[in-house]
Amino acid sequence: MNLLRRRPPLAVLTAVVACLLAAAPAVVAPPAAARVAPTAGQAPAAASPAGSGTAAAVPAKDWLHTQGNQIVDANGDKVWLTGTNWFGFNATERVFHGLWSGNITEITRSMAERGINIVRVPVSTQLLLEWRSGQATVPSAVNTYANPELKGLTSLGVFDHWLDLCEQYGIKVMLDVHSAEADNSGHIHPVWWKGAVTTEQFYTAWEWVTARYKDDDTIVAMDVKNEPHGKQTESPRAKWDGSTDQDNFKYACQTAGRRILAVNPNVLVLCEGIEIYPKAGRSWSSQTEGDYHFNWWGGNLRGAKDHPVDLGSQQDQLVYSPHDYGPLVFQQPWFQGEWNRTTLERDVWDPNWLYLHKENISPLLMGEWGGFLDNGPNQKWMTALRDLIAERRIHQTFWCLNPNSGDTGGLLLNDWKTWDEAKYALLKPTLWQSGGKFVSLDHQVRLGGSTATTGISLGDLYGDQPPAGDEQAPSAPAGLVATARTSTSVTLGWTASTDNVAVTGYDVYRGTTKVATVTTPGHTDTGLTPATAYSYTVRARDAAGNTSSASSALSVTTQTGGTTDTTPPGVPSGLVSTGRTASSVGLRWNAAGDEPGGSGLASYSVLRDGVAVGTATGTTYTDTGLSASTAYSYTVRARDVAGNTSAASAPLVVSTSAAGGNGTLLSQGKNAWASSSESGATSPDRAVDGDGSTRWSSTFQDNQWINVDLGSRRTVTRVVLDWEAAYAKGYRVQVTDDPAFATWTDLHSTTTGDGGTDTLDVSGTGRYVRVLGQTRATPYGVSLYEFQVYGQ
Repeated sequence: MNLLRRRPPLAVLTAVVACLLAAAPAVVAPPAAARVAPTAGQAPAAASPAGSGTAAAVPAKDWLHTQGNQIVDANGDKVWLTGTNWFGFNATERVFHGLWSGNITEITRSMAERGINIVRVPVSTQLLLEWRSGQATVPSAVNTYANPELKGLTSLGVFDHWLDLCEQYGIKVMLDVHSAEADNSGHIHPVWWKGAVTTEQFYTAWEWVTARYKDDDTIVAMDVKNEPHGKQTESPRAKWDGSTDQDNFKYACQTAGRRILAVNPNVLVLCEGIEIYPKAGRSWSSQTEGDYHFNWWGGNLRGAKDHPVDLGSQQDQLVYSPHDYGPLVFQQPWFQGEWNRTTLERDVWDPNWLYLHKENISPLLMGEWGGFLDNGPNQKWMTALRDLIAERRIHQTFWCLNPNSGDTGGLLLNDWKTWDEAKYALLKPTLWQSGGKFVSLDHQVRLGGSTATTGISLGDLYGDQPPAGDEQAPSAPAGLVATARTSTSVTLGWTASTDNVAVTGYDVYRGTTKVATVTTPGHTDTGLTPATAYSYTVRARDAAGNTSSASSALSVTTQTGGTTDTTPPGVPSGLVSTGRTASSVGLRWNAAGDEPGGSGLASYSVLRDGVAVGTATGTTYTDTGLSASTAYSYTVRARDVAGNTSAASAPLVVSTSAAGGNGTLLSQGKNAWASSSESGATSPDRAVDGDGSTRWSSTFQDNQWINVDLGSRRTVTRVVLDWEAAYAKGYRVQVTDDPAFATWTDLHSTTTGDGGTDTLDVSGTGRYVRVLGQTRATPYGVSLYEFQVYGQ
């Protein structure tokens, strides 16, 4: 993801895409012979072509290709892609999640300093098509007070700005089409076409984004489609065979890969697996479950042995990319009974994907793996897979950076700034290190940036040298301008310099002091004094160390500080209730606006019966600790950074539901887990959080369950089930003390459930309480807003 190069205007790109696609692919020189990279802690051996006695020239670009089960650079030196996922561009927000509070520069720099050398970025086909047609909009999920550098940028502008940051800090990027539509739960859809998004548009979107960034070696890999899946009885579903059928993902990935490589023959093409594959002697026409091998969505690559993806003359750009998860995501059969790394490798990993690495067929990149640390089975699985990845140097992007992943949590905590040190410690052995330093995939830029002390570049690792005999300096940067300024910062831009070999960076001077070295034509100088004039110049440099003459000087005066914002923000509108229980009310409203040039929106104050009861930075809030069967009046006020407060919204009156009664509420906030979850946004903890606007939802099948651990043996006297529209018609409420969950005692059972809220007076004792949804009332799964257990 690292090339700090300004992108051409969108209109120009769109106009030339057809020409680019029609052009013959560039001829690529054959790679140099491979050399073995030092393992963590080893000093790098001298890297030289055979018989030369001198170090290999540093590649002009950072493109990668494959040799057997390894990924190598243009010199044939082995590299190790080790990173994480940062989602949001795939969702309805159409931008990285977390920018509502975290700063994009700080987050990116911290990833680089912690050893993340590649970031997998989920997007949607719909978003790429919107960008292609010039319909990119300014995302509302960006807090411009926390991210002043993003003010006024569209989602495409934010992405391009982030690519510049990646180049600055030595990070590379992988794009991943996560779903057809821009939807937070879009990955639930099993295939790459949906609604208005056709298979051909899927290919077109890939061609467009490849053409836009074809000269930018920040983006080095394209993950064609996230987690194609579907079972034998479901339609549509993804299969893998030798046909050209629309639902054959092998053919879709092969077709997309060839069309991508026709535009840019240098990027890696990643093909994930599917969910099921027929057993020997069985065919895809079978509807019998026992005729198939099952695995995680995207994790079944058994078909690659029988029907390998064929990229023709560019087969050395292919990487297979499985996904793997632990028992907290789903209690797979291989997590039943006694299991360990040996059984996982023998029964699951080897037959589904590890054979590709062991038999030297292809590199593997574990595109998603990760989860909560439970000091139990999930952590046991994560440690086992971590050790396999580290020992065999399997490429990986950990799921995920985001703390708001309901299935797994993230590397960052909820403030989008603090790292989960325990989880990072588990991940760290799978991050590429040499001599105690993290290794970048960039030949010039250290991981962490030019001043980093924690990272090195590929050039540092392999001793690459610039081409000999280059004594020609780059041209002087031209067109130096200030593109933005505040009272304490100035943002500069200029026209890129040219060189006989390649420009590798720019030195930015404030007066006679060098304040930054960057690799793209732009920089934001911070920490300045209000109402003060500063003079700037820029010099370009190349790999041989030649430096250009200085650009023309530019004088910029910072804005006057201390201007007082006395105008309150707009009034929040559209206040509604998103759900209610006997003790809580969920609220949602439309975002308020602040005046142009104002200090920016800071938060909202929620008032109950005229008294402030809470503060929210977003547009939702759950009020808890309420009395049952009681009416409450709510209003919301907006507050800006300067402290100005808006008038109150129109009032909303909400009555809580009837009491659960019959004892103390025992289940709220306790540990809950389930047979499955429809998505990270509908994880089982949502059913015991006391928030009537959130819910647990299973996948779309019968016999789904949710368990709650009461913490100790309790007498259960009442269970309240607040069903969503997808309810169970036949279900059982059960209790047990058995930690192996082998035996359960029924507290209640029915085959005539009708949804709504079921208040069940029961009698039983045990530590664990389960709702087993045996038959669904709708084609969807079973879903509960709240699962409340009362007793003593």
